[in-house]
Amino acid sequence: MIDLDIDMRQYDCPFIDTTDDVDIAFSAVQWQLDTDAEKLETRLIARADSRETLDDGLRVLREHPNMTDCYIISKRDGVAQIGTKIEQTNAMRSIQRNGGYITGPFQIENGRERWHVGFDADEDEDCALAELEQHNDYRVKDRDQFGPSTLFDLLENSESAMQMLEGCRSLTETERKTFEAASQRGYYETPRGTTLDQLADHFNVSKTAVSMNLRRTERKVLQAALGALERMDERESL
Repeated sequence: MIDLDIDMRQYDCPFIDTTDDVDIAFSAVQWQLDTDAEKLETRLIARADSRETLDDGLRVLREHPNMTDCYIISKRDGVAQIGTKIEQTNAMRSIQRNGGYITGPFQIENGRERWHVGFDADEDEDCALAELEQHNDYRVKDRDQFGPSTLFDLLENSESAMQMLEGCRSLTETERKTFEAASQRGYYETPRGTTLDQLADHFNVSKTAVSMNLRRTERKVLQAALGALERMDERESL
């Protein structure tokens, strides 16, 4: 299986056009393509900085000429779960016509969309990308090719991967930025490329604050990793 991570701007997509006009973002939760009716039905999470901006974005989305149906499932503050049905876009048609399929959720923000698309053959991939280039602006950000054993391993250990992901998501913004800076500047290398004092100067905080942020981050990531390893051991024992 060939898996592509594509950064795309479609010129006939209601979601992309809406994020051009309003500071709102969409993340797909579920989707179903009706190839006979040439419509895409989706469940998405819409997110904005305020309820007013969210309402404005949903209004613009509903009024788009390619939007067939748009309804709210739930809403709280600047976040809403919505259901939509849109006309099949040119990019969807190109992917589907050349044997492609969606392999993961898509995200739309700031007038661009992130797609995860799979193909079974190089020829199908080449034809689909050639068609996409005619009517869309896109960049392939990443390309992976998996054999059956790798795919099986990914599916078997999806719970472990989710646990690691949740551990990373539990980090606060300060913890994440401190951890990233420490790693990028060589704090975890031997010999160390930076010190706690230098990191403290970089963030304009005390040495104690940097140390505490790193310890909290390390504890969260380590707990997530250990939990993931335990799940892997349990599955292997079965």
